[in-house]
Amino acid sequence: MDSINTHSTAYLLKRFVPYFGRYRGTLALDLLCALLTTACDLVLPMIVRTITDTAAGDMRDLTLRLILTAGGVYIGLRIVDMLANYYMANIGHVMGARIETDMRRDMFSHLQRLSYSYYSETKVGQLMSRITTDLFDVTEFAHHCPEEYFIAAVKIGVSFAILVSVNLPLTLIIFAIVPLMIFFSMRWNRKMRTAFKKQRNQLGEINARVEDSLQGIRVVKSFANEGVERAKFTEDNEGFLGVKREAYRYMAGFQSTTRIFDGVMYCAVVVFGALFLMRGSITIGDLMAFLLFVVMLIAAIRRVVEFTEQFQRGMTGIERFIEVMDEPVEIEDRDGASELGSVRGEIVFDGVSFRYKDADADVLHRVALSIEPGEHVALVGPSGSGKTTLCNLIPRFYDVTDGGIRIDGGDIRDYTVQSLRSRIGMVQQDVYLFSGSILDNIEYGRPGATQAEIVEAAKLAGAHDFIMSFEDGYDTYVGEKGVKLSGGQKQRISIARVFLKNPPILILDEATSALDNESERIVQESLARLTEGRTTLTIAHRLTTIRGADTILVLTEDGIAERGSHAELMAKGGLYAGLYRLYTDVDSGTEVGG
Repeated sequence: MDSINTHSTAYLLKRFVPYFGRYRGTLALDLLCALLTTACDLVLPMIVRTITDTAAGDMRDLTLRLILTAGGVYIGLRIVDMLANYYMANIGHVMGARIETDMRRDMFSHLQRLSYSYYSETKVGQLMSRITTDLFDVTEFAHHCPEEYFIAAVKIGVSFAILVSVNLPLTLIIFAIVPLMIFFSMRWNRKMRTAFKKQRNQLGEINARVEDSLQGIRVVKSFANEGVERAKFTEDNEGFLGVKREAYRYMAGFQSTTRIFDGVMYCAVVVFGALFLMRGSITIGDLMAFLLFVVMLIAAIRRVVEFTEQFQRGMTGIERFIEVMDEPVEIEDRDGASELGSVRGEIVFDGVSFRYKDADADVLHRVALSIEPGEHVALVGPSGSGKTTLCNLIPRFYDVTDGGIRIDGGDIRDYTVQSLRSRIGMVQQDVYLFSGSILDNIEYGRPGATQAEIVEAAKLAGAHDFIMSFEDGYDTYVGEKGVKLSGGQKQRISIARVFLKNPPILILDEATSALDNESERIVQESLARLTEGRTTLTIAHRLTTIRGADTILVLTEDGIAERGSHAELMAKGGLYAGLYRLYTDVDSGTEVGG
């Protein structure tokens, strides 16, 4: 995703231009204002030419009326220029900011639709850089790109037409220099764009490094590895400096090239203009007009040159934006997908196979499984046997490679993803709490729920008492990722969130494996209430917690090796019985491992 210059400028502009659609009127008025400001610059050389030639011919013809008329016209144009420039600087910039906002909204919306596999391969710091810093430059680009090039085109085109009518040979000499300037500028431009994209990629790496280090600050400090983190950050920071040096070297070359061509154009006007003046081919007024037009042209070209850095930054931001937007959405609604209504909770795996992208072998191979409504099924087995994968297929976090999964007789791919996932609740080992209050985090299970419903969910989860022990109660700030709460407290809040959602299907992914014994006991009581009347799949690490499950499935790399109740599997004396004895002391009935 971080390849350099994968798209042409024309393609990037083609993808970007539709964002102007909502603001066509604003853009049209902005360009009209740009035209008005340009008119002021174009008229001045003609006024100077008229006054100069009039005075050179006969000083008596240079009347007060002529001078005041010329001055009045120019002052009037300057007032128009002031008003037009105010609109461009104000409303024009707001238009650019609105386009940036639209792009950021579209990117965030697209990121929400991308699958688990995308996030397992992409650094969050890189995404943060793309959705924030990269799009900052788009505001200036969206405003100035059409404006600056439009002004430059008008000035060059009108100047050429006027100067041709004054003196064709001198005009051709001056404008012959422009293509050479453009040719050399384009060569520097390509190098600048490559350097700016490297710069953006490296900035994303710094963001990723900082995020990783700060989120793991407790681990860093526990191992006294602050020096290690500083060294890694210094390496990335110095790399960023190196990339910026490269970018500035190309930018300096670009600007130096344009400055030498500026001098050549001035020299051409002075030398050839003087020669034509000696021959009588032009008047003093014509030469003055040529000089002023060249000054104006060089100023216009300088504006474009100065904008070129912003142009390349904007194009880099657009390219990195498009790279994210072009990431395929792997899990989408089928055409004609219907809403999943009330659910009884029957789940059937019909010859399900699944293989992760770029993997050589199936994680699950032709799994056949039928779960009755309200049944509690526990999944056990060694790491890598596919327990979590099997559960992740039900809410379509991934799509099956082969076979199908049915809920109440209907293929889950025939339902909208949103309606499917709204009927499934998950309690995971790694609890994620959003920065905010306890109330906010419980309400996340059903946005818009009343305070009374939230409190009832907390009571069912066994969380109400400890919540009320805090000074701010439900308004207590949990800190980033719930850092102010214990593991057991965070888990009970996540259970309250699912109680509030009230789903007919429940998936428990090692929900108590990271808790101490006392916290586990409290959470298990909450989970027991949560699973009542719901179809439940439990991924078990501590086997003593799933003895009451209706069915226990033992998964291995070869698929489902055993199935049955705890008593049936223990009586069988097979793989499950062996696993269970690793975790418990059968004689005393107390846990000794796990």
